[in-house]
Amino acid sequence: MGSAAAADAELVAHLQQGSEVAFRTLVERYQDRIYRTVLALLPSPEEAEDVAQEVFVEVYQTIGRFRGEAALSTWLYRLATSRALKNRRRARARKRFAYFTSLLGFDNEVLHEPADLVHPQAQLEGQQQLALLLAYIARLPDQQQVAFTLRHEQELSYEEIAAVLNTTVPAVESLLFRARKTLRHHLTSALRHV
Repeated sequence: MGSAAAADAELVAHLQQGSEVAFRTLVERYQDRIYRTVLALLPSPEEAEDVAQEVFVEVYQTIGRFRGEAALSTWLYRLATSRALKNRRRARARKRFAYFTSLLGFDNEVLHEPADLVHPQAQLEGQQQLALLLAYIARLPDQQQVAFTLRHEQELSYEEIAAVLNTTVPAVESLLFRARKTLRHHLTSALRHV
């Protein structure tokens, strides 16, 4: 067992005993990685922060059921990506509902404003190409987007991504291949028109 895995195993044992110090250690160790992963899947930093906090609340509430069949980090990424995708689906459903109710004249209130797809990094660096890339990543199918984010944002191995997505390494390779192909196509087309 590697030192990181041993440290996580010890942390889990303390968490399962209800240690608040262990919980603070968990948050300090993983909060940036979880936040960045969620932010790559959601358009709003505030929403990403809320979801990341929800992940840690869920860990606190359910750590007793964690059996160590996957690495702690794998479990955290699995929770984070599934919560982010669930939030995104819920936001899309609210947006569609608001659109249809406004079309049908049920009310004039907008239930959900579409969030600007501008990543903070794109604003800070002022890079149009980064903003464009992030927009195209957001349009990828969910599984491709998660695989791409975990590989390129979190630098997880194919094996780790397969564990998070509960699939095989060849399936991850296929997801990443299709995601890169789609992104390359869109970016090439977009840059030709600049």
